[in-house]
Parts: sequence; structure tokens; C-alpha cells
Amino acid sequence: MKTATTSVPALERGLDVLEVLNQAPDGLGISELATRLALNKNAVFRITHTLMDRQYLERDPLSKRFRLSTKFLTLGLPQVGDVSLVEEALPVMRALRDETRETVQLGLRVGDEGVIIEQVSGLHPLRIAVDIGLRFPLHNNAPGKILLAWQNASELQETLERIPLTQDTPRTITEPKALQQECDQVRQRGYATDYAEADEGIHCISAPILGQDQQLLAVLWVSAPSKRLPKGMFASVGKQVMLSADEISGRLIK
Repeated sequence: MKTATTSVPALERGLDVLEVLNQAPDGLGISELATRLALNKNAVFRITHTLMDRQYLERDPLSKRFRLSTKFLTLGLPQVGDVSLVEEALPVMRALRDETRETVQLGLRVGDEGVIIEQVSGLHPLRIAVDIGLRFPLHNNAPGKILLAWQNASELQETLERIPLTQDTPRTITEPKALQQECDQVRQRGYATDYAEADEGIHCISAPILGQDQQLLAVLWVSAPSKRLPKGMFASVGKQVMLSADEISGRLIK
């Protein structure tokens, strides 16, 4: 006996567009989308503009390429009961920014990448600033190391076998065993560091935001030029970031 299909073709095509764009951080135009999905341009035009109307896509006015909007981040933000992660984190982030005078950022894991969901800009004329929604690898920076380290052993091994360990600076850790050892140290220490491993001249220090049963909800970090955040300050700033992350955790599970 045949079972009735529950497929909705129009919805499936819309989801196909979203999934393809999720793998194209620089965006794709209508012709590229039509080719990849084997659809005609008129169909892609209707789908993309419907998604734009609902603010799930944004379009670069010059290149005409579509990209996923940050609306998806708001759908997936951790919520503990009626408590919002970002709402509870922002006052603590501002206080940490005032203490360190450096940019403070908040992120979480989406697939095999991290995503920045909030930031508070530093107080110096020269400061680190990025777009909300920026994705980052897991292996070459402090917040990514937290997202790796708070997996169980088998999940960590599978992730390290799956993700590309690119050499971005001479200090980037690209050997899976070495990165696994780094993650072990991060768990023991309670914070992670980025010694210009993603970008020359930029250091980061991060700590986990934990929910009930110590599950990882998000990651908090400070980003600064290496001259203002030298290696000799990592331990003291690490304690500041851990205390702030713990305060956010407490706000979420109160």
C-alpha cells in the first residue's frame, strides 16, 4: 500500500535555496542559484524575493548576490525559559569592555563554524570591529577553541577529522593531535587564547557561557591588537573574561 506524500515542492525549493546559500558566504546571484539547483531563473527570482520580503535574505546592491540575513541568528539564539541570552549578556559585555577598554564579542556554534551574534565596541580609536553574523573557523581562534573544547572526546575527534585545519598564520595549530591537546588545556584552564593564530596582530581571549548541567550555550571573548593585549596579559584578562562569562551563565539560570 502506497503512503501519501507529504512533500511541499515550493517549500522544498525554498529550503534548497537557503541550504545552498548557507554554503556560500560570499553569496550567489540568480543565475548561479538556478544552475546549482537546476531551476529556471523565474522560479529562483520568485523564491529569493519572497525570502527577501520575509527578511531571511539580503542582497548586495552592487554585486546583486543574495546572502542569508542575520534573521536566522535570532531564531536560533539560546533561550533559557523566558531569559534571552543577548539581553542578559549585554550589560556584562559592556562592563567587561569598560574594564578592558577592548571589543567584547559573543558567539555560538552553527554547524562547523562559529557565528558572532553580538559585540560591544572597544573604547580605543583603533579597535576591532566586525559585522554581526560573521562566521569564523573553529581551529584558529580563541572562541572557536572553546566551541571545540566543550565537546565530548568522540565529538571532538570527529570534528577535527571533518573540518579544514588551514594554516592562516605561522602560529596556527594545524595538527589534529596538537589541537586536541590544546582543547584539553582549554578545559583545564577555563579559557582559551588566540596568539595571532587567525590574523597577524590580533589576540583574543575567550571563556564559555554554560547553562544547566554545564552544557555550552555560547562563548564570550575579548579581541584586541596584540600590542595592547600581549601574551603576558593573557592570564589576567583570561580571569576577567571567565568571571564575566560566569556572570552571564548565572543570569541565565537564576
